[in-house]
Amino acid sequence: MNPVTTIAKVGNRSQSMGTLLRLAALLIAGICVGCSAASTKADKPAPAATQPKAAVSVAPADAAPPAAQTAGFDGARAFEYLRAQVTFGPRPSGSAALGRTQEYINSQLVSFGCHADDDDFTGRTPIGDIHMKNIVVKIPGSGRDIILLLTHYDTVRIDNFVGANDSASSTAVMLEMARLYCGAKPVHRLRSDSLWIAFLDGEEAQQVINGVAQWSDEDSVYGSRELAARLALSGDLKRVKAVVLADMIGDRNLHIRREGNSTPWLTDIIWSTAGRLGYQSEFLNDSQGPVGDDHDPFVHRGVPAVDMIDFESQGTFWHTPQDNLDKVSARSLAIVGHVLVESLPQIEKHGR
Repeated sequence: MNPVTTIAKVGNRSQSMGTLLRLAALLIAGICVGCSAASTKADKPAPAATQPKAAVSVAPADAAPPAAQTAGFDGARAFEYLRAQVTFGPRPSGSAALGRTQEYINSQLVSFGCHADDDDFTGRTPIGDIHMKNIVVKIPGSGRDIILLLTHYDTVRIDNFVGANDSASSTAVMLEMARLYCGAKPVHRLRSDSLWIAFLDGEEAQQVINGVAQWSDEDSVYGSRELAARLALSGDLKRVKAVVLADMIGDRNLHIRREGNSTPWLTDIIWSTAGRLGYQSEFLNDSQGPVGDDHDPFVHRGVPAVDMIDFESQGTFWHTPQDNLDKVSARSLAIVGHVLVESLPQIEKHGR
């Protein structure tokens, strides 16, 4: 993802002065990463199919409330999906570790009773062609419209970066959403709209220099661009009523602001739902500048889309090896999942 405003520009990234200061800290951290050993965990032997739980202490304030209090969304279960991804180590596109992550996602979806399509494609990147894969769950409805949920599951190509928040957190939320809505006896169902959930590859820029990802329109959001193009060719893009993207939503100190490139009516539904549920401290009713992210290819094609992203709370751990389990919270996952579950019926009713 890429924060964008018109106040100042650094390389390929336009940012506010506050973000510039954070970027300077990140650049220093990134250089230190670049000075570390060149080996990456992605090429180490695969863990067992059932991963050992990584040791991490969970403060009471970080624990998820009971699922009965969050419309059936189980934040503790979602945290285990997050933890499992982190055990694979760094997961950049095309790596063996990301292949194991794909197997893990698919195995979970099968256990939920989901039908998922593996959409393979080639990302033409500045560092060469990379095999990528989108995983798309399609839960059919009786009507024509589709609500599309998005997350990316790859991590940036930085040594020792395990991406607990970016992107294991949003992937964990979408896995739990799949559990709730899939199967013969789903916990939830929409009245008529189809619900599609896409796990996207290749969100991160593939070229990294001195530990800093070189984000550009051409080197980013490969999976989202591929999915939008395929849906346009099949004619299904016209059926997509709304796209809801989650990215970096596991912060222990969660502060999600209205993103400047998101569709207003869709943003209003999600933020009003969060307010009604008592999450005003987590879904702040103020704005941040546009953030380059997986919703952009859909916005550019005229599809309503919203990006739920907590970029401001990243501090100095964004795109550094410090993005690990002690930065994320089961409670935050539960809050975002609760808001999603309660927002879907309102999105479905919009325009009717």
